[in-house]
Amino acid sequence: MSERLDAPTDGAGSTLARTGEVPPERLEVAAVTHSPRRADIDPRAARRAERQVSIMFGLSAVLVVAFIAAYVAIDISSTVFIPGLGDVGAMNLALGLTFGGAIFLIGAGAVHWAKKLMPDVEIVAERHELGSDEATTDAALAAYKRGRDESGFAQRRIVRRSLLGALAFFPLPLVVLLRDLWTQAPGAPAPYVQLANTIWEPGERIVTDITYQPVKAEDIPVGGLVNVVPERLKEVEEAEGNLNARAKSAAILVRMTPEQIRSQQNPDWDYQGILAFSKICTHVGCPISLYEQRTHHLLCPCHQSTFDLADSGNVIFGPAARRMPQLAIDVDAEGYLIARGDFAEPVGPSFWERG
Repeated sequence: MSERLDAPTDGAGSTLARTGEVPPERLEVAAVTHSPRRADIDPRAARRAERQVSIMFGLSAVLVVAFIAAYVAIDISSTVFIPGLGDVGAMNLALGLTFGGAIFLIGAGAVHWAKKLMPDVEIVAERHELGSDEATTDAALAAYKRGRDESGFAQRRIVRRSLLGALAFFPLPLVVLLRDLWTQAPGAPAPYVQLANTIWEPGERIVTDITYQPVKAEDIPVGGLVNVVPERLKEVEEAEGNLNARAKSAAILVRMTPEQIRSQQNPDWDYQGILAFSKICTHVGCPISLYEQRTHHLLCPCHQSTFDLADSGNVIFGPAARRMPQLAIDVDAEGYLIARGDFAEPVGPSFWERG
């Protein structure tokens, strides 16, 4: 639609100045021409396009079935070599290709249907008030019904049925993937058992993250924070080949004067004002190390949960519902900080087996 508005010549008394509306005689609408498509004039081309659309929808359903078959049949440890990427998981590759293809084919079929079979006549409508009167509402309803009929959804049964079939199959991969929420490998401990414990043990030296240097009390100034891990973390990661141990055992050390500690989860779990807490937020498991030494508040950068480390790590703001788990610490014969055991409560976000 194109519009041309002649400049008003009667000043503030003009229709435009008084009402803000353009008089009909000043509105020029360009004519829109329509060129019919081949499917509009050739019934065979229309049927061919209809078959193409239905084939896309049907293949989408087939790929969903292939997704489920790959999830069940492919061993999770198997890999395939892809030039430029190296070895990738065969199951992940198959799941991505099948489910991605299923989504693509539904979209491509809908686009092909719209471009080849649905009406493509351009309609020009003048601007009008946002509010609609009864006649306009009736006209809009009539236009909707006309569009519904002209789209062919009711008449083209093969397209309609193949689309409904593809959409019916589409959610199945999501249902299949829910299986991972409650199943586990044969002989593996239950998920809540795996999440309830870390590799911290009595006498385990506390070392700095990344550099793995042991820490002494005099290394931490009042108001300071140090990111730490168990001394044998690197050894465990190399043996297990994953980062699960790090994700659970990461911790922070903070130091305040003993009189600043209002309460802690056990009265003697600190060492000369040095407190150790889990680094994993109890909301959704984000790592935390944003510490405000004046207030002793620990802030999660993900959703702004805030914990008071001078008061047992309790939640004072945000969506987290549980306090930060504390790690009891001491020093060994050489003066290095050590853990007195594991965290007294499970680290990380809550889950349904957790009381």
